[in-house]
Amino acid sequence: MKRKLALCAAVLCLTMALSPSAFAAESVVISQSSAPPEVCYPTSVSRSEDGTEIRKYYDLGPEEDPAGIPRSDFEQDGFRYTLIDLLKQELPENESRQHTETVSLESKSKDMESVLALLPQEKEFITEDGLSGVLTLQLDTVQVEVAGYGSSTREVSATRSYPNLASQDTANIPKTIEDNGRTLTLQNISWQTDNTANTDGYAMGDRFTAVATYTGSATSSYVTGYTVTADYSGTVSRIALNKTRYVAIFEGTAIEPLAPLPDSDSSPVQFNWAYILVPLGVVFAAGGVIGGCLLYKRKHESEEESE
Repeated sequence: MKRKLALCAAVLCLTMALSPSAFAAESVVISQSSAPPEVCYPTSVSRSEDGTEIRKYYDLGPEEDPAGIPRSDFEQDGFRYTLIDLLKQELPENESRQHTETVSLESKSKDMESVLALLPQEKEFITEDGLSGVLTLQLDTVQVEVAGYGSSTREVSATRSYPNLASQDTANIPKTIEDNGRTLTLQNISWQTDNTANTDGYAMGDRFTAVATYTGSATSSYVTGYTVTADYSGTVSRIALNKTRYVAIFEGTAIEPLAPLPDSDSSPVQFNWAYILVPLGVVFAAGGVIGGCLLYKRKHESEEESE
């Protein structure tokens, strides 16, 4: 009978030890049996102005599996996006549409002949979603605007004569003058002697003429360059090459800022009852098995006594 009791306890322990391993082995087998498809990458992406919708375009060939199109939520620019629809579109053999492209370039001159020399009559363009074509310059859209201004400073000078001075005294010479709206400062004085006589012919003595030189600076502005913009318009097209287009539509929701966590000193401690209930459950299960074995033992002993 003791052997049977020991056997029951051993079976219980072995069952408890092997159960997690069996579950783990089963999950590994399941995960290994389903290989994920190859990830697909979008041909182009468009986003609404308010940021509430993003559309991702996938042009897949016959050998590509659409199951590889990502469908998980993602966060971008303060929004959380969730897939709400996945559309399938059969692309036509030849897709074409009208397209206008605006170009911008720099020019050193605003002369229209020089500007047009920078703009070819035709240009090849490829759109973001893969359509290509030759576009033609629209002459009525050509605009020339000033790109910026610079400044330069140069030195200017002027002379003034002050005749019939009794002496070479600089106190009578102005220290500044106004010339063409600019204030010039006295820089140098050159003296000349004047021999004059009065109306009776008698000499009046030497008189002097002061030739004063004034200098200053003048600042002028100039255009550093021009910006030229123009539109090219025409038809762009492409051949689908037996591809299927999938459009993944994601709806965006603004992410609310996280509320601050409460202070650890003031927040109550949350007790986890699992730390008590799980061990008690194991003990009760083991006790039930052992009790069953003991009950079986007593029943067997009572049957032997009655015999």
